[in-house]
Amino acid sequence: MKPAIFSSLAREEFLEAIRWITKDNPMAAQALKNAVHQATRNLGEHPFSGRERTDLASPPVRFLPLAVFPYVIVYDASMKPPLVLRFLHGARDLPELLREV
Repeated sequence: MKPAIFSSLAREEFLEAIRWITKDNPMAAQALKNAVHQATRNLGEHPFSGRERTDLASPPVRFLPLAVFPYVIVYDASMKPPLVLRFLHGARDLPELLREV
C-alpha cells in the first residue's frame, strides 16, 4: 500500500515545523522527519489506525498524534492512499484551525 500523501497545506505546515526545529536542533528535526515518514507509511497500510475526534471534525477525518513529538497528523482515512489534511502542533487551538475541515 502507498504511504499517506500530504495536501499542500499540510506539507507547508510540516516544512515550517522542520525549519523551526532545525534552527535549534537539527537532529530533532531529522527525528521528526523520520517519525512522520514512518507514520505516513503506517497510515498507508492501516488508514483507520488514527482516532476519530467528532468534537473536532466529522468522519472520515481522523487524528494520529506522534508518539515522541507534540504534533498531530489530521487525515482523511477514506482516500486511497490517505490524505494528510493538516500537520498541527498539539498545543495550538485545534477547534479553530479545523473549523473548515
